[in-house]
Amino acid sequence: MLRRLRRGAALACALVLAAALVLPAQAAVVLDIGSRGENVRKVQQRLIQWGYMTGSADGVYGAQTQAAVKQFQRKYGLTADGRVGPATAAKMGITLTSSGSGASSSATTASIVSSDHRLLSKLVYAEARGEPYKGQVAVAAVVLNRVKSSSFPNTISGVIYQKGAFSCVTDGQINLTPDNTAIRAARDAMNGWDPTGGCLYYYNPKTASDQWIRTRTVKTVIGNHSFAV
Repeated sequence: MLRRLRRGAALACALVLAAALVLPAQAAVVLDIGSRGENVRKVQQRLIQWGYMTGSADGVYGAQTQAAVKQFQRKYGLTADGRVGPATAAKMGITLTSSGSGASSSATTASIVSSDHRLLSKLVYAEARGEPYKGQVAVAAVVLNRVKSSSFPNTISGVIYQKGAFSCVTDGQINLTPDNTAIRAARDAMNGWDPTGGCLYYYNPKTASDQWIRTRTVKTVIGNHSFAV
């Protein structure tokens, strides 16, 4: 009986040791030159959206993808080694899977990373929930474009709370809790994706009562919103 217990304990220890050796290897997904598959395609899609690279997301990690990754890493203070590991993937808002299946949890990719991100997410949710995802990113991009413009306050909170700028501040909808989509859209805009091409205004032509906004030059239409300069 004692011998059987000892053998059982030894087997249990061996299994624990094996798991400890295997699990880290499964978790540490790193993309580099020569990598292929859905993980690479997700990275490329982000880089193309944010303007770090051109072309199509072909799922092949080549020199162009590596150079774009290095540029992204330098912008966000990461080690610019051209490889996509956990830190770079997290900054991109994607989850690398060991199978490369591309499935990622919205709860994982929709975390709030700063107070500016939280406020911008609330603005997106209040102003554009129900709009296509690209349209939600575009609304966030307009706020960021205003921050960069000398014609507007130079902070996200300053732009959003500028008197009369957004109806959601007046009617209190800015205080609603943003959903995962709005949080991701705000982060995509903060990471550089601007579907508007630099627009400073947007409005719904079906409901807008302000005649002045209709005098602005419309550059693109996404969902129900016209985006203008």
